[in-house]
Amino acid sequence: MTEEAKARESALRILARRDHSTAELRRKLIRNGISPQIADATLAAFREKGYIDDRRYAEHWATAALENGKCYGPRLRAELRQKGIEPAIADEVISGLTSGANEAETLRMLLRRRFPDFEPLVADVREKRRIFGFLQRRGFSAGAIMAFFKDVSDEE
Repeated sequence: MTEEAKARESALRILARRDHSTAELRRKLIRNGISPQIADATLAAFREKGYIDDRRYAEHWATAALENGKCYGPRLRAELRQKGIEPAIADEVISGLTSGANEAETLRMLLRRRFPDFEPLVADVREKRRIFGFLQRRGFSAGAIMAFFKDVSDEE
């Protein structure tokens, strides 16, 4: 079996499990012993056939991350970059997904789903700090989190 055939077979096997970004697939092919030149040629052929598409991958991954509350904003951008998505594509995908979404409403939805028993008005400082840290790690801005706590106390 030629190295080109081995690269195609290996790439198809990898993609059969789940979608990958071009950079992820390239790393896996090279780790499987495929030379970088053959890996690049295989990836070019796969892009041409539509087997791999970084924009499609970024949209699917970002949508799932937002729905699951895994990350938001800058953290989402960093996660996509770590997966090998170009900054321009990552920014475009994120702005498309979050354009109609209100950061405050997304924050509230995540809190209701993740911490259904959390009552900001009766929570002690320790619990509020824990929630604050959780939301920051998900990529919400400190300003949005502070505004949430202020709005909740103003609603009282």
